[in-house]
Amino acid sequence: MIRRLNYIERLERVRDKQIIKILTGVRRCGKSTILEMFRENLVAEGIEEERIQEYNFEDLSNEELKDYQKLHEIILTKLVPDKMNYIFLDEIQMVTNFEKVLDSLFIRKQIDLYVTGSNAQMLSGELATLISGRYIEIEVYPLSFAEYYSHMM
Repeated sequence: MIRRLNYIERLERVRDKQIIKILTGVRRCGKSTILEMFRENLVAEGIEEERIQEYNFEDLSNEELKDYQKLHEIILTKLVPDKMNYIFLDEIQMVTNFEKVLDSLFIRKQIDLYVTGSNAQMLSGELATLISGRYIEIEVYPLSFAEYYSHMM
């Protein structure tokens, strides 16, 4: 796996800040892999596994969680009280009314929220209005030549 250090460092700079971190980009550019690497860093730093929740909505085992109310409920029931919890929602645009989940999770001080979406239009319209000022978008691109070359050497 190619370490995408530029993106990991950007996520580290906003870690534990009350802002939704949204990784956008074309399909297969590495958004999910970047989140996985960031998660590994958290565990390596001593963050307990039970404080990290991750949901990939391309995975059929998460099909029932595409209902925004069920997703919200399961996340809240698994939170570790009085500690920072890290929530990773991969391909969130597949969840109906996902903006309601993001908005509700955002207001909880013990949640650090990371989201990916394949479609940049995910941040247009109602979502942008609903979470305006509450998110930062990190646009992910396919491997740069330098990243590709470093892996080949």
